[in-house]
Amino acid sequence: MSVRIYTKTGDEGDTGLFGGQRVRKDDLRVEAYGTVDELNAVLGEARARGMGEDSDLDETLSRFQHDLFNVGADLATPRAEDETKGRVHVTRVTSERTARLETLIDRYEAELPPLTRFILPGGHALAAALHLARVVCRRAERRCVTLADVDPTAINPEVLRYLNRLSDLLFVLARVANHRRGVADVIWNPEP
Repeated sequence: MSVRIYTKTGDEGDTGLFGGQRVRKDDLRVEAYGTVDELNAVLGEARARGMGEDSDLDETLSRFQHDLFNVGADLATPRAEDETKGRVHVTRVTSERTARLETLIDRYEAELPPLTRFILPGGHALAAALHLARVVCRRAERRCVTLADVDPTAINPEVLRYLNRLSDLLFVLARVANHRRGVADVIWNPEP
């Protein structure tokens, strides 16, 4: 049995959250998980730009794409809601996921020369795509902060920590992509 891609339930500008609650498509929660979805698409673009060049980077980015589906599901599920509905279970973001990001930051940063100056997004196409992913990740984080400010109980606080650390890792991975290809990071010149 195939599932239709269109449901027509959102034709009036609302959408369903996990658990059945209906909200407007511009609701802060929808904006937050929608930006996480956008980040996932940008990571897919980055992976396509680096296709076949760095299997470890590709595997890492693939893992993030799967993690981001969990982040989006976590955001789409109000904390007061049951995390299981039928056969579907929402996996909440945990501190262990964030700790894995910190381990990866340390591992990849060990490959790099120390950062002594600010750098601009750019260099190799993969690095530029990872910088774009980093800023989309920061926007997702800001959307989550706004949602948490409006209702501190609305989201899992670990989502904020995870997105904060993920943006740091994406910055490091952009530098790694340049470094491995012998492309210099673009150094910021305050007086061009």
